[in-house]
Amino acid sequence: MVYTLSGIRLPALPPATNRSGSALRGALRTANLSIFSKRNSMGKKNAEKLLCGDFMGDQGWWKEGKIFAQKPSPESDSSSLRVAASEKTLVPGSQIDGSSISTDQMEVPGTELEDPQVLQDIDDLTMEDDNEINKPTNDCSKVDENQVSVHSENQDDKAQGAVKSVTLPGTGMIKKEEARPKSIPPPGTGQRIYEIDPLLKGYCEHLDYRFGQYKKMRKAIDMHEGGLDLFSRGYEKMGFTRSATGITYREWAPGAKSAALIGDFNNWNPQADIMTQEEEKWKWYCFSHATASVLQWRKRLNEFGVWEIFLPNNVDGSPAIPHGSRVKIRMDTPSGIKDSIPAWIKFSIQAPGEIPYNGIYYDPPEEEKYVFKHPRPKKPKSLRIYEAHVGMSSTVGEPVVNTYANFRDDVLPRIKRLGYNAVQIMAIQEHSYYGSFGYHVTNFFAPSSRCGTPEDLKSLIDKAHELDLLVLMDIVHSHASNNVLDGLNMFDGTDSHYFHSGSRGHHWMWDSCLFNYGSWEVLRFLLSNARWWLDEYKFDGFRFDGVTSMMYTHHGLQVSSMCFEKHTHMLLGVAQ
Repeated sequence: MVYTLSGIRLPALPPATNRSGSALRGALRTANLSIFSKRNSMGKKNAEKLLCGDFMGDQGWWKEGKIFAQKPSPESDSSSLRVAASEKTLVPGSQIDGSSISTDQMEVPGTELEDPQVLQDIDDLTMEDDNEINKPTNDCSKVDENQVSVHSENQDDKAQGAVKSVTLPGTGMIKKEEARPKSIPPPGTGQRIYEIDPLLKGYCEHLDYRFGQYKKMRKAIDMHEGGLDLFSRGYEKMGFTRSATGITYREWAPGAKSAALIGDFNNWNPQADIMTQEEEKWKWYCFSHATASVLQWRKRLNEFGVWEIFLPNNVDGSPAIPHGSRVKIRMDTPSGIKDSIPAWIKFSIQAPGEIPYNGIYYDPPEEEKYVFKHPRPKKPKSLRIYEAHVGMSSTVGEPVVNTYANFRDDVLPRIKRLGYNAVQIMAIQEHSYYGSFGYHVTNFFAPSSRCGTPEDLKSLIDKAHELDLLVLMDIVHSHASNNVLDGLNMFDGTDSHYFHSGSRGHHWMWDSCLFNYGSWEVLRFLLSNARWWLDEYKFDGFRFDGVTSMMYTHHGLQVSSMCFEKHTHMLLGVAQ
């Protein structure tokens, strides 16, 4: 049975009882000569360079007595022939092919830190003087402290080093040039806040303490992650990523005992694409003082709880998972077998007649991807913000959920005529419960499918920029939906995965889950989420929802505003 929704073909989900039994993938394997043996084998000259510590190439780079290396291509031990398993797809004209079990292990730095929100190992870092701490770890350019948290074309190209866009002659189309690393300024002195609001001077002792904790965290990120720029681009490694040779899927799930990728592409067979926690690393071995060190390739268990799998392209070069296919990760967890939507999923959709959402592998062909035509507006002297909810903005007589396209064509021109220079949009992140007004988010990297596709949302934002309107996103990082089937709650079978465990992780008034901001991987997830919306969709800034709940362990509940002074020690749950 096939349903149709907004031009997207939506097949019925096969019964769970049939997922593991039928349409096993063909066991046909084709032996490929190892790419590693061809590309990564080192001659005598390169080996000498390695021993001198100055080798640079496909093998990696030398740094502080360690070799950080790429590993052999996953094609070396993976199948190059596939047997079609299903023709279920959400995109008309797409074909589904099976895929084979293969892994593409890569080192994923970072691990979940301890429960306290500013962690012990961060606190133990020796604080240096401000001048030393404020030195940029990368080549950071200076920025004006007067700038506001709104992107402009100049800020993208200079201060933040975003992908530069140029107008193609005669087309009006914006073409992306090769991305440059963003220059993220180091922490300042933290004193200008008292010039902006002199009333805060009465709280300077605690505010300075908090800013000191922030500088320690920034220093730790620079030390262990190569800087905030890399740390905030987790979506380039986590979730689904595609290369010229295939698709890699990675998921942080330390509580899972085993994991497998399932979906339309493999007929929901949990035995077809089993994920692993192995990671491959170069390691030096010195057998004696008389012999040179030997660089060997070894596998070891990933210590950070990151599961991964590599699916090589089909023999015709097409991806193993067609665009529009439904996907989930099946895990054996402390709470039992669980099928979850990938945490970093880029699109999810609710099939007619079904309650839980389905994760969608979203990777449209180049000709279907929206190309931005207009640059971001310049930073205005002041903001005049129109707050809107796309789904509730319809002007027709019948109560309907409005679309991104209708909002673009009907509402944006009206906002411009009314004299506003910015529009703040609610309920962008996917949320299965529509009555939450978008505040019980289930899929943080996915735009709400009720209003259209990701390309439709990009078109809306581009139109706003054409009208010289800034687009602010009402982003929700203060809490998350407590849904288990299609949200992050109990994702790996534990209640302490993305959130605090027990009562501390539950907002009793909102009936939602509270993030553990002291977890290294939660920080990566949330920072990368904010970066994703800026880079991929060209949002110009954010309105953060529920900031009081993020700052105070009492979440601003059952306390008056006059009592907040007495509770400054509870800020971020640190000074308890």
